Amino acid sequence: MADFKIMILSSLTLTRTKQFWIFQLLGWSLWVFMLILRDLIFVPPEYIFSRALVFSLSAVVAVVLTSGLRYLYKLVWEKGFIVRFLVTWFGSFAAALLWQPFQNYIALIPFGELVSLSEMGPGELFDDLFSSSFPLLLLWSGLYFIIKYYQLFQAEKEKSLRSEALAHEAQLLMLRYQLNPHFLFNTLNAISTLVLDKATVQANEMLTKLSKFLRYSLEHAPLDKVTLAHEIETSRLYLDIEKVRFAERLKLEINVASQTEEALVPSLILQPLIENSIKHAVSKSEEGGLVGISASVKGNRLLLEVSDEGPGVLPDEPQTDTVANSTGVGLSNIRNRLQQIYGANHELTISAVQPRGCKVTVNIPYDSK
Repeated sequence: MADFKIMILSSLTLTRTKQFWIFQLLGWSLWVFMLILRDLIFVPPEYIFSRALVFSLSAVVAVVLTSGLRYLYKLVWEKGFIVRFLVTWFGSFAAALLWQPFQNYIALIPFGELVSLSEMGPGELFDDLFSSSFPLLLLWSGLYFIIKYYQLFQAEKEKSLRSEALAHEAQLLMLRYQLNPHFLFNTLNAISTLVLDKATVQANEMLTKLSKFLRYSLEHAPLDKVTLAHEIETSRLYLDIEKVRFAERLKLEINVASQTEEALVPSLILQPLIENSIKHAVSKSEEGGLVGISASVKGNRLLLEVSDEGPGVLPDEPQTDTVANSTGVGLSNIRNRLQQIYGANHELTISAVQPRGCKVTVNIPYDSK
């Protein structure tokens, strides 16, 4: 989820320079448009076009001046609040002192009048300075700082989400690395036994399938999700390894509804559950036992079940119980991984199977490609 948020923020976030120029063009274009709308009411129609050209020229000068203000504000950005306040105030005033005379000089051009600068007194040059140019440039400066702070807030938010995602992935990696040595120990121990018994063909077969299984494990990151069909195929590879160990003692029954095959599940979600069933229901019985794998959809939920014919839950335990106190590496690992991926939106339960046995159910949101 955190990665998804980061992706959205990154896709919507332009560089600050591009944002600045987009806001500049949109803001001053809106200013020109509002002045034209005003003139449509108070100015004769024959002067509208030439007035629009004058407003546009004035906006171009304003863009140049405010771009200079931006450079000035960047120079004092690391200074204290008082310095920034004074620079903002006097910088806006200085820009207004340059902009207002220019506006006053070109204001009468649409009406066919061009006043000489030598004939214009200070009152005419700086007319409307405090009622027009200076307030407008102060407003521009205020908006600049508001947008600047918003950009910094977004950058910090993205940085926080990225750190959260890295921590999230690191914890999942830790869980994955906890699982692999547990599985490797059992498999390598079985291969060692086959070598001592001089069952080289079976030992070689087991090593080949182990290498394929480990390659799959390394190719998928802890946050990866795969289709259930792919997960079942990988589980069969793991079961083939165990078949070498237990031969006919290991019986398998897979019942997967067709609509679940494209459902997305965390990679290697079934293997620890299957391993747990084999450990308790097959390895401890001379006759072996049955391991069942099933998947179904109920509403918008995907139910994964792994059952066995082992001793099941103890008589004094409830028939359905969360695996909150499980100390087994496999079940504990699955519980932690589900918590990291789905948060509270999942269930992991263990229940008895009649006449004997145990069933672990994983209930997660249904999601597909």
